[in-house]
Amino acid sequence: MVATPITTTKRLTIQTAEIAPDTTTIRSLDWDRDRFDIEFGLQNGTTYNSYIIRGEKTALVDTSHGKFRQLYLDALQGEIDPKTIDYLIISHTEPDHSGLVKDFLELAPQATVVAAKTAIKFLEDLVHQPFESQIIKTGSSIDLGNGHIIDFINAPNLHWPDTIFSYDRGTKILYTCDAFGMHYCSDELFDQDLEAVERDYRFYYDCLMAPNARSVLSAMKRMDKLGEITTVANGHGPLLRHNLQEFLDRYYKWSKAQTKAEKNVVVFYVSDYGYSDRLSQAIARGITKTGVAVEMIDLRSAENQEVHELVSRASGVVLGMPPLSGHNHQDIVANVGTALAAAKEKQVIGMFESYGDNDEPIDPLLTKFRDVGLKTAFPSIRVKDTPDKATYQLCEESGTDLGQILTRDKLVKQMKSLDSDLDKAIGRISGGLYIITATKDQVSSAMLASWVSQASFEPPGFTIAVAKDRAIESLMQVGDRFVLNVLEEGKYQGLMKHFLKRFKPGANRFAGIDTQTAANGSPILTDALAYIECEVVTRMECSDHWIVYSKVTAGRVSNPDGLTAVHHRKVGNHY
Repeated sequence: MVATPITTTKRLTIQTAEIAPDTTTIRSLDWDRDRFDIEFGLQNGTTYNSYIIRGEKTALVDTSHGKFRQLYLDALQGEIDPKTIDYLIISHTEPDHSGLVKDFLELAPQATVVAAKTAIKFLEDLVHQPFESQIIKTGSSIDLGNGHIIDFINAPNLHWPDTIFSYDRGTKILYTCDAFGMHYCSDELFDQDLEAVERDYRFYYDCLMAPNARSVLSAMKRMDKLGEITTVANGHGPLLRHNLQEFLDRYYKWSKAQTKAEKNVVVFYVSDYGYSDRLSQAIARGITKTGVAVEMIDLRSAENQEVHELVSRASGVVLGMPPLSGHNHQDIVANVGTALAAAKEKQVIGMFESYGDNDEPIDPLLTKFRDVGLKTAFPSIRVKDTPDKATYQLCEESGTDLGQILTRDKLVKQMKSLDSDLDKAIGRISGGLYIITATKDQVSSAMLASWVSQASFEPPGFTIAVAKDRAIESLMQVGDRFVLNVLEEGKYQGLMKHFLKRFKPGANRFAGIDTQTAANGSPILTDALAYIECEVVTRMECSDHWIVYSKVTAGRVSNPDGLTAVHHRKVGNHY
């Protein structure tokens, strides 16, 4: 196994290695990337994985991100003469994997591009020059010779509408692009260290795959028919081999849980138009945090019948504004009309601008949905500038608001069941009163907490139970920093009342509150009894909460004689 690093000042490196007979990976390692698609924070960078399969003919599976242009092309030409490559297999057309297709085809004009129908159409617009192409779907295959027969299956929405998986019968390797990946940058080719990567694997799933859980299960069902799989060659992070079955089982378990949700929402977006896909992903992430299932559908490529079926059985609809004209405009308009025709009373609706060149206006379309009887779940998101971190936080919080509206009946039912001896007994477990405050990348949030407990002496650390649907949960990933503000007995009512109220998505939670800034950048509440600066070390999932263990880095008490406010509940089945 040979690895060849080529370094730049921005810590971009290339790694080439043989992963199986006749099979080489070219991994573009982005060590310092701290955001992905802007809205999702990264702790460990990311990679973009490309593969060469050599038989009597040769195939290249995916390219790389545009920032690696010279590094990647040099590495590719160091491995093989591009003019000898027969096929370029495009797993999907998201730019981080197809960003160098045009450059590749200039070096290898003889190569046949193999991809889904919608991907070929997109690439024709991207490349602006003729190229040989072959449209494939589930059941299609190409024979490279020497046993390397490549079978294809469609895997739409993972997490791009034109995604395909490619399976090499000769090596039993499955090429999955985004699916089963993780944003984790390391020289390690494979997943030897389960503990090191499992948090990033889960976070990646929650952000990108959970909103497409039904599509995950559909793809995994097709995978079962391929035969034995020894390696998943993904598009991001280490390849899965040593803990392959464990990682596949986790995807199945997580996705199965998502699809069992009592409520579901269909989220419509338009691929490759403005920021529609990214904004919709952030909204979908907020919805899934509440335990509501999501179906994400591309208006550009969806079938009318599919749109009608999904809307008719959905509890809510989210619609990204499509363009007023352009590529596939008639199909998009027809799908929007179908969604409107299938909508019905008691559903909720949310809309957002895509920030393209000529978005369809929100208000006339929203009025039509209201006339049918749908209720607005959140104020329409109107994007006036290039989306930033605050915009994506607004989207996520709007999605969470929508999900909480749909789950409110279940919560009310829980609150009314006051005659359970068990609930009353659990309610006798008392807790202190605290305000968690956090700032990350200019996005701030806060939460009233009472499920806090010291958990270690050295290093000093404690745990907090954070409900999955809390906005601040996104700012409490491993490595994130926050402040635990301890409220004082007899002096906490003002702060408690303020932070208990329901904030609109994107609202400033600290308006009118005296704060200082901690060394870790998070707000300290001036009127708190004490504050403790913390860093998240690990998280454990517990059905509807995350148990977040954090180490203490600093702290101070403002009133040495003050006592921590204590919270007593009557029942233990709700806050």
